[in-house]
Order: sequence, then structure tokens, then C-alpha cells
Amino acid sequence: MSGLALSELVAVVEAVRGTRSRKAKATALAELLQRLPPDSLVIVVAWLCGDLPQGKIGIGPAMVWGALKAGAPAPTTSWTVASLDAELTAIGRLAGKGSGTERKRRVAALLDAATEPERRFLTGLLTGELRQGALVGVATEAVALALSVPAPAVRRAAMLRGDLSEVAAIAARDGESGLLAVRLELFRPLQPMLAQTAADVGEALASLGTAAFEHKLDGARIQAHKDGDRVQVFTRHLRNVTGAVPEVVELVRGLPAERAVLDGEVLALQPDGRPHPFQATMTRFGRRKTEGLAEARRSLPLTAVFFDALLVDEELLDEPGETRRAALAGLLPEAHVIPRLVTDAPVAADAFVLAALRAGHEGAMAKGLDARWEAGARGSQWLKLKPAWTLDLVVLAVEWGSGRRSRSLSNLHLGARDPVGGGFVMLGKTFKGLTDAMLAWQTERLLALEEHRDGHVVHVRPELVVEVAFNEIQASPRYPAGLALRFARVRAHRPDKDAAQADTLETVRSIHDGRRTLADLYAGG
Repeated sequence: MSGLALSELVAVVEAVRGTRSRKAKATALAELLQRLPPDSLVIVVAWLCGDLPQGKIGIGPAMVWGALKAGAPAPTTSWTVASLDAELTAIGRLAGKGSGTERKRRVAALLDAATEPERRFLTGLLTGELRQGALVGVATEAVALALSVPAPAVRRAAMLRGDLSEVAAIAARDGESGLLAVRLELFRPLQPMLAQTAADVGEALASLGTAAFEHKLDGARIQAHKDGDRVQVFTRHLRNVTGAVPEVVELVRGLPAERAVLDGEVLALQPDGRPHPFQATMTRFGRRKTEGLAEARRSLPLTAVFFDALLVDEELLDEPGETRRAALAGLLPEAHVIPRLVTDAPVAADAFVLAALRAGHEGAMAKGLDARWEAGARGSQWLKLKPAWTLDLVVLAVEWGSGRRSRSLSNLHLGARDPVGGGFVMLGKTFKGLTDAMLAWQTERLLALEEHRDGHVVHVRPELVVEVAFNEIQASPRYPAGLALRFARVRAHRPDKDAAQADTLETVRSIHDGRRTLADLYAGG
């Protein structure tokens, strides 16, 4: 099968990975895309975004890593973009008795027919960890350059479609006019707008001026679509969960608007209005089966709280945040609209954030009053104010990384000191927050502390202290203390501290039990 060789694509991807200039990245990718016919263009754009055009095809990380270990790279390339796509389609269609075995065989054969650079690319693509240095924003610019269409038109169409490869196909076929014809469609969910982080209220106000501060809830992000009596609810990952959230469906169906698209969160609240732990919300929200849903609804009801309106009988995407908020407030009961304060006063904003924390929420959002909707982007007009716990924990073991981290000790096993029982008690793992320089340093340091190995896990003497930030301590049967860190990420290595200075299990329990709260932390207590 003729067409662009996979090796040519991988060579460009490798070059882009080593390029710092965003303009140079986009130009290199655009030059590649210009060489492709429309069918291959769509495939490559999807791959650059880390996606498979086929969607899920039954290949997991364990299958890929098993095939890599059992096989070896080919000396020369044999895959083209078209032939590889056809093979992935065939693998995705496997079904019935023996399909699992056949899928493993074909994945192994696929990787054995690839060169070492191609195997690295395919490993990232098939495991969802492709790190090619071309983020979706850069790929978006590359599509615009390659097809000679305005980048804003590509960005807007991608926002509305939620699929850059589909937008590339439209641009290749119909040019700018095709892109401008793309409109918001009910029941086609948009990628959520995301936020950057501000260190504190002062930084947020310096960036935004007068801003709208809102409670930041620790729930599950939802997007609700309504057309008459028809209502569907989607997750932040665009999965349809309508059947799992009858409370949301009933609320939205009863709203005084014929058509609407609303953005918000759903969470489980206690009788006093404080949120249940995030785990409780996700236990209820994550139900896939309808059996027992009525009882689950009685025992752990969900409450929807919305903070944005993208459509209320007319499209609002291009309207400023204040206009969208007014439409939202005019549509929903107050209990289902996020609490809000508009101010330019640091004292008032700090008091608002503290009140949100004392109510049991994550923190606050600061939003520019003129902020337009930017789906899928971390816009500078939305800022998170989210204080985080930190603990000094000891590294008990570490795992070799995967992909570009395959030669580094990456995933840290973290433990708190146990003065009563002696030793250290594991609370979880993390590889988040580590820069390349930190990875290099900790690999050298931990290899010097190695005691023994168990497969890809290196057990070390408990001497290295790490400062770890996290959002919450939750119950977990996986670890000896029955507790685990949620969203743990490394702030810093602390070689200046002795393991005897690490935080204790009692400190961890005091956070979990609510004896120490983020409100205390924010207030300086």
C-alpha cells in the first residue's frame, strides 16, 4: 500500500519534540500535512492529537508493553500511514471467541514490523501517552497553515466539533466557508473550558482586574443539553451519562427554555449542604447499570450546580461571561447556580475564598467579566484559587517509567512515618510534577539507595524525603493504613531533611478526619 511512510511521520514528530519554538513546530507539522491526501491527513491529525480515528480498539498498556518485551524492532520500516491505519481498524473489529488472543498476536506483529523510533511513537499512541511536543493548539495552527485557512476559524470549528481531525477534513474539502458553517449542535458535547492557576487572590486580581469569584466545587463536571423534553448529560470527557443522573435530567427538562446547553458540576451533598467526599460522589456518578439506581438516588442524591450557559434559546458562545451568567441566573433556581462575588477588593475576595473552603469546597475560581468561551483551552480569563495540602513523605520504592521516561526512575512509592508501629506506611504513588532535571537527579539518587528489585519496581532504603502536594486524603483498601493521597504531585526533593523529620501517620489521619482543614491552612491556622 503506497502513501506516506510511517518513518517519515515519526522523523518529523521526533524533530518537533526537540524544537522549542511554537512557530517552528507548527511550520514543520504543516509542511508534513501539505504532502498528504485528505484521507491520510485526517488520520495524521488525529494521531498528532494522541487519538485513534477508530476510537477504543481493545489495546491496553499491558498488551503493548508485553508485546514490546517479547519482540524486537525491525531493521527497516514497512508501515505506511494508510497500512497502519488499516491494521488498527482490523484489530478494532476483532470480536468473539479467541479475539483476545488474536488481538495480542496482531499487536505483537505490528510492533515487530516497526523500527525502534516507530515503536516509541506507536507505544505512546496505543497507550494514550503520546508526547510528541505538538499539543493540540500547535496541531491546530499546523492545520490552518497547511490548508491556508485562518487559525481562528479552525480553533472555533474544533471547539464546536470537539475533533480536530474532523475539522481538518472540513477545511480540506470546503475551506474557510466550511469552517464558518460549523455551529453549536445540541447533543454534540463541547470540550470543557479549562482554567490556569493563580497563586493567590492578589495575583488573580492583578491579572483580571475586577473579577467574578465563584466557589470551586469538588464534583464531577457535566454538560447538559436540552431540546424540548429531550435531555442528555455528558461528562468532561464527552461520555453520555444521562441514565446515571435522573436528578439532573428532571431539573433541566423542567427549565423555562426550549433549548439550552449548560456547564456545571454534579455532587453529592450532606443534609447540611456540605459536600460528601469526592469518592462518594463518584461512587454514585460512576454507576454504569440502572439496577438499584432508585435506591442509590434515595440514599445518595446528586445535586447539579451550574456556572455557565452556552446556549439558552440562542447561542451564547461569543458573548462575554457577564451575559452568559445573566442568562444562567434567569433560567435556574438559585440553589442550582454557583455562588458568586464580583469584586476588585482583595480583602473581600479572600473572605469569599475562605467561606468556600469552610463550606467544604475545593477553593474558588476567578473569572474575567468579559471572558469568552474557549473550549478545551486553559484560558487566562479563568483562574483557579485552590490551596493544596503538602506533606513531607519518604520514598519507599520507585518504578521505571514508560515512553520517554523508560530510562528514568519515575513513579514514586510514598510513605508517612509511623512512630507507634515503627517504619513507614505507604500512602500512594505519583510521577506527577517531575521535570526532566528532577527525574535525572532522583534516578541517580535512588539507584544509590537501591536494596532490591521486583520486576520494574526498585525498592530503596527509606532515606529520601519528598515534598508532596495533594488535594485530599481518601479512604483506600489498597494501602495498609486504609488511606491514600488524591492527586498527589511532587513539589520538591528534600535531601536537606532526614527521614526522621518526615510527616507522621497521625498528621495524615488528622487531615482525613477533618481535624485539620484547608480553611485552617488558608487562614494561616
